[in-house]
Amino acid sequence: MAEIFHLFNIKTEDAGKVFSAITEQGGLASWWTTETEVQDNILKFTFTKDYYKKMKVVKSEAHKYVEWECIHADDQWLGTRMNFDIITKEGSVDIRFRHFGWKEQTDLFGICNYHWGLYMKSLKTYIETGTGNPTKPNLS
Repeated sequence: MAEIFHLFNIKTEDAGKVFSAITEQGGLASWWTTETEVQDNILKFTFTKDYYKKMKVVKSEAHKYVEWECIHADDQWLGTRMNFDIITKEGSVDIRFRHFGWKEQTDLFGICNYHWGLYMKSLKTYIETGTGNPTKPNLS
């Protein structure tokens, strides 16, 4: 099975801030899409009036690890999983991000790999500066 993988360093000593950015509505809306809803362990990310993705949080360890399973999106996304390893270092935090469980490397896989890179940069920028670059959907 195919897998998307990104590893990057964030200049912060606060693993809690990183964890909040990938688990709380305000954090997620600051780097992925501004139209984000969090209800219990279900995350909804809206990208257009007619398109959204839903993730179920399947594993979480405070300040260390988060894993989602896609429960609503394109067929190729369904059942795939995304995880964030939060690795605390002296003076910084590494994020090891994986989106795995893809059945094959299609054009959509390539497009998602590119966009995940952009969103990981947005996450890094949000944590380091307080301002990310999330999608701002036009819902009209």
